[in-house]
Amino acid sequence: MTAPRPDWTFASDNTAGICPEALAALTAANTDHAAGYGGDPRTAEARQALRTLFGTDCEVFFVFNGTAANALALAAACRSYQGVFCHESAHLQVDECGAVEHFTGGAKIIPLAGAGAKLTPDTVAAALGRRSDVHFPRPGALSLTQATEFGTLYTPDETGALGEVARRHGITLHMDGARFANAAAAFAPQGLTPADLTWRVGVDVLSLGGTKNGMLGCEAVVFFNRELARDFSYRVKQSGQLASKQRYACAQWTAMLRDGAWLRHAAHANAMARRLAAGLAQLPGTRLLCPVEANGVFVRLSAAHAAGLEARGWQFLKFIGDDGYRFMCGWDTKPAAVDALLADFAAIAGRCK
Repeated sequence: MTAPRPDWTFASDNTAGICPEALAALTAANTDHAAGYGGDPRTAEARQALRTLFGTDCEVFFVFNGTAANALALAAACRSYQGVFCHESAHLQVDECGAVEHFTGGAKIIPLAGAGAKLTPDTVAAALGRRSDVHFPRPGALSLTQATEFGTLYTPDETGALGEVARRHGITLHMDGARFANAAAAFAPQGLTPADLTWRVGVDVLSLGGTKNGMLGCEAVVFFNRELARDFSYRVKQSGQLASKQRYACAQWTAMLRDGAWLRHAAHANAMARRLAAGLAQLPGTRLLCPVEANGVFVRLSAAHAAGLEARGWQFLKFIGDDGYRFMCGWDTKPAAVDALLADFAAIAGRCK
């Protein structure tokens, strides 16, 4: 098997290194002493930068990873006897090792089906109204993923309609935004802002990802419903997520937001995914499984085709059923790498006829 080159990794946007802006911010933050545990000026600056980004006086906290961001946000929204409704493919359902259940003290995740990894108001309303007796978890939160696990996007109208269902049932609307930057970049050409994708359409709390967009150990939990943030600092501390040198994470956020690098890097990742999808659409033996709306490409391949790509050193994931595979693009994916992958796709497709 050919040894994989670093720029041949399409398994995850987590495989990329730290982007230049974040790395420079880490170095700049390493020049002096500062108060620990978030009492430093850089943490205050990052919080204000995020408030400016969303155009509202939100409460902002910082944690190390997306699992903690999701689990702690939902712990703030739910009690142990409540339920968290989400798509059956949601990260908090299939990839977080029961973290939500652990940090909520037992709240039950209730997975729902939906095409393209998206939920609809009718599906959610039916689930919320299914039972109201004491023997079933009382609804506590609805969690949406933006961009979804299949790389699709909720439009503001779709989020708003789901938010209306949540409000009608008196539950919290949480958004898992591990790839929120990719969603924001996709909607930006339409003149839509981060505010238009979140609090203006009913989102109460956002788990805002930085890691998949080129940062190191910096996810933010953004409360648009400030009442939910009461005592949240204690949750962060108790869970081992309070960084003693928090200024390093926060310096990255400020640097990424200062000149739009966070959106620029996400837009590049999205563009590379579109480039890959456009090339695949011209090849025999491949079929896209989902619309390419963010930075993920999902394609159906034969076992022989997938094995041929792996033998040439390409890294990607089996993701949907027995023959659905995921190729993720990141902030540093090079056009040449996409074109090389397409060339190998074509060569192997010719042999697999």
